Amino acid sequence: MRVFKTKAFGRFQRKEHIDDKALLAAVTRAERGLIDARLGGCLVKQRVARPGEGRSGGFRTVIAYRSRTRAVFLYGFAKSRQENISMADERDLQDYGAMILDLDDVGIATMIAGNELKEVRSDG
Repeated sequence: MRVFKTKAFGRFQRKEHIDDKALLAAVTRAERGLIDARLGGCLVKQRVARPGEGRSGGFRTVIAYRSRTRAVFLYGFAKSRQENISMADERDLQDYGAMILDLDDVGIATMIAGNELKEVRSDG
């Protein structure tokens, strides 16, 4: 399983001080079947804890997810600031997520080289 984040998600992550281990924990929960919400298509919504707090009042992340293969963090928001994403945004994220999940290794490498994707690793 390879885990990635988009450039936009990386900005959100830095602003909110979310570490990569929290992202990997969200994917691990999904791999065990503990998915917070299925949004349709390839998208799932997983909760991520605020640093030093629990998941329930923390952040929501939208992930393009293909079991045992690839997960891509596309979008994140604080539950306290935004209730949910719009249907239009959800459709756009479904299209973008599906495109990334369908890329071969060369396509992924191209997106990484163009700074559009970054691999999430347990070592930071």
